[in-house]
Amino acid sequence: MVAYHRELFDRIVLIYNPANPRVSLSLAESVRDDLRRRLPEMPVTVQSTRYAGHARELAATAAATGRPLIVAVSGDGVYNEVVNGIMDVEGSNAVSARGNANDHRRSTRRMPLVAAIVDGRARYLDLLRLTVHTNDALWSRYAHSYIGFGLTPLMAIGLKRDTKGTVMELISVMRTFNRLEPVEIAPAGRKRALYDSLIFANVARMAKYGRFSNSGRPDDGLFEVVSCPHGGRWRLALMVLRAATVGPGKQPRISNCDFTTTKGHAHPNRRRSHARGRELTRGH
Repeated sequence: MVAYHRELFDRIVLIYNPANPRVSLSLAESVRDDLRRRLPEMPVTVQSTRYAGHARELAATAAATGRPLIVAVSGDGVYNEVVNGIMDVEGSNAVSARGNANDHRRSTRRMPLVAAIVDGRARYLDLLRLTVHTNDALWSRYAHSYIGFGLTPLMAIGLKRDTKGTVMELISVMRTFNRLEPVEIAPAGRKRALYDSLIFANVARMAKYGRFSNSGRPDDGLFEVVSCPHGGRWRLALMVLRAATVGPGKQPRISNCDFTTTKGHAHPNRRRSHARGRELTRGH
C-alpha cells in the first residue's frame, strides 16, 4: 500500500492557520498522528501560517520539490492560498487536499479526509482562473469554489464578521443589501449591463445554506453563471431565498467569460474568468 501511495506523493504536508479558532493545532496534530499510524512509512509534517498569504508561500515551497500531498486543514481561505501556491510552481507534481475547507468540502466530500488519503485514489477537479488586465498590470489568481461580483464579496465579509449559524448567516446576508452597489460590466460584443450579483461557480454550494446550482459538477471543465440583474431589492432577496431553499435551478454553463468593468473606474479593467480543467486535487 505504501509503495502505491508513493507513486502519487512522497510526503504529506499539513498546513493550518493557528488564528482560526475553529481549526486548532490539536486538530492538525490529530490528523498527523492518524496518518502516521495508518501510513507508517510516509513522512508527515505540520506547518502553521503566521500571516495572510503565508499558506501560499508554504505551499509553493513544498510544491517546488518532489511530489508532496499538501493538505489544508483549514477553512476556504487557507485552502485557496494552498491551491494558488501549488499553481505558482510551474510543472509542479504536488497534489492538493482539503481538510475542513467549508464550501468545497460540502460540494465534493465522499469520505473523511484521512480515509481518502489512505484510500489513495486521486480525483481531478477544475479550477477557476481570474485574469485581470488594467492599464498598469496583468495578474491572475485561481479559485477553487467561485468568483463573485456585487453581493458576493459583501456577503463574505459579513459572514466572516457575524455570528455563525444558518439563521444568523441569512440575517447577515440581508444586512448587506443596504451597502450594495451594482457592478456595471460590458461583456465582449454586448451592451453594458448592471448586476446586483454575478457569480461564476465551480461548486454547487456556498456557506451552509446557499446553493448555486442543482446540476453543476466540479470536474466537467465548465462553470455555472448565476446572475441577478440590477433591480428592486425584492428581486435580490428572492434569489437569496431560492438559493437557501429549493436552489436556483439549472444555470448557464460555460468555460470562458470575457468582460470589462466600467462603473466606478476611471480606466476600465478587463477581466477574464475561465475554468482550467483537470487540475489534480485530492478528493474526499
